[in-house]
Amino acid sequence: MTLRPIKLRDQRAWREVNRRNREWLRPWEATVPPPAPGGPVVQRPTYRQMVRHLRAEANAGRMLPFVVEYRGGLVGQLTVAGITWGSMCSGHVGYWVDREVAGRGVMPTAVALAVDHCFHRIGLHRVEICIRPENGPSRRVVEKLGFREEGLRPRYLHIDGAWRDHLVFALTAEEVPGGLLRRWHHARSARHEK
Repeated sequence: MTLRPIKLRDQRAWREVNRRNREWLRPWEATVPPPAPGGPVVQRPTYRQMVRHLRAEANAGRMLPFVVEYRGGLVGQLTVAGITWGSMCSGHVGYWVDREVAGRGVMPTAVALAVDHCFHRIGLHRVEICIRPENGPSRRVVEKLGFREEGLRPRYLHIDGAWRDHLVFALTAEEVPGGLLRRWHHARSARHEK
């Protein structure tokens, strides 16, 4: 499993995985809310526009956009966004994965790698993941990794055509001094030994 920066040349593979998983991902994907009366109409960006935006945000230190590869193929995307410095030093993680590899530990490993990078390489103190309460597969990712549940954010994000509630899960650097990937591997080994 590899986590690497998203590139323009990933377009074909990214679109193919996204197309195959459209119905599976639809209930969890962000959507653009209808414009306010007299407000601007916002269109969903093209792949190229999305990557250029992600890169600009990364260059400004506000985002870390990655693709997830498994056995040499692109199987998903993970983005650390909303990076805030100063007295907060925080960011939030969003992700999606190909249904064909779901349940194999790919996304927990990707999240653990990203969190370790955030804590031990770039110096963030806190990482959040916000998940719709009914998104069982995504909740299993944070449960496997030992994220702490902090509460509910009502109507937090516009998802699948409406404002949706999200549960907040978080970790701070002090909670994983040896690294989240190490803790995840240890937990997986302990499970397999039983």
